[in-house]
Amino acid sequence: MLGPVSDEDLAVQHDPIMSPLIWDYGHIGNYEELWLLQKAHGKRLSDRELYDMYDASLYPREERPSLNLLDRNDATLYLDAVRRAVLDTLRGADLAGDDPLLAEGFVYNMILQHEAQHNETMLQTLQLMNGGYKPESSVELPSGGATVEEMVHVPGGEFVMGTDDRSQALDNERGAHVVDLPGFYMDATPVTNGAYLRFVEDGGYERRELWSEKGWEYIKKEEIAAPKHWYQPEPHSWWTERFGFDEALNLSAPVMHVSWYEADAYARWAGKRLPTEEEWEKAASWDPEKGSKRLYPWGDGEPMPEHANLDQLAFRAAEVGAYPKGASAYGVLGMVGDVWEWTASDFYAYPGFESFPYREYSEVFFGPDFKVLRGGSWATRPAAIRNTFRNWDYPIRRQLFVGFRCARDN
Repeated sequence: MLGPVSDEDLAVQHDPIMSPLIWDYGHIGNYEELWLLQKAHGKRLSDRELYDMYDASLYPREERPSLNLLDRNDATLYLDAVRRAVLDTLRGADLAGDDPLLAEGFVYNMILQHEAQHNETMLQTLQLMNGGYKPESSVELPSGGATVEEMVHVPGGEFVMGTDDRSQALDNERGAHVVDLPGFYMDATPVTNGAYLRFVEDGGYERRELWSEKGWEYIKKEEIAAPKHWYQPEPHSWWTERFGFDEALNLSAPVMHVSWYEADAYARWAGKRLPTEEEWEKAASWDPEKGSKRLYPWGDGEPMPEHANLDQLAFRAAEVGAYPKGASAYGVLGMVGDVWEWTASDFYAYPGFESFPYREYSEVFFGPDFKVLRGGSWATRPAAIRNTFRNWDYPIRRQLFVGFRCARDN
């Protein structure tokens, strides 16, 4: 990913809300040392200063460019040394013992997911870099095949929300608990660029009645009138900028780079609403015939190319309906991959929640300031996604590879 990026671009902060890429790179190595060596096995390679420099809770993003960060060469040498030491300790690790950090390989799975999450964050930064990063797709995306704007009915009743898995699931996904939902309708696919364009052209960004108070203040203050990276080279012609490439807007692809406030306003314009987190997970995970939960919308099998657009291979979202084999038991499409999806829900703990292995992963973010996102995007690594995986961010964020779908009551 970082090979084509110059040393200068690695060190620059390309947007105030993002870290310099070189900080993420060094942080990946230091986080690995912290958890796979120090916490798991009582060993360490580096000094306290390095730990502090790469501690996300100590230095906010605006301060990270001024730190004495490892450069590309030193960060690579450091990561290589950490991984050699990790492999040495792994040979003697007791994954069947009572240590909850090591049991069933939890800490190793946690580290894989952490790196995957930072891979996606770094791609967000590269998308914000002015014209300097132009990746080549390594896959051919299938064309879409869904009936746009169709809705699927999800009957009311109980289902199991969350999970008790302690090998891969992170603390905010636990514990499993029964939720009884009334029936609802869910969009069969994420909202497309074409559908969102109708909202834009119908004056959606100028109609105060469609927006929450905070949403209206936000778009007016920031002078927002379309999704991030959309622009008009001439009247009635919409284009989008993607990693330095300029291309005509694909009306059949999911809308992307919209804030929660924009998604909420669109849903109101369409006579619908955003789904709750509970509704999203039921539509994605529950198999009503078996009365059991699926790990992924299509079942328990690992993600394959025919299921979803994942793993940073295409550098874009596919057209909606392109992966019929990835449908959930209810027939809802595209719930994993392509775009993260905003939900109506604030980020809160489940019943019986326990912070593990540290509060700063989830607990410090619980509350009304953050909205839950579900489903993963084209940039999400398969190791960091499943039906129970919870992402969250401020409702103003648009650099994410995020879209949404709508719901409505019976």
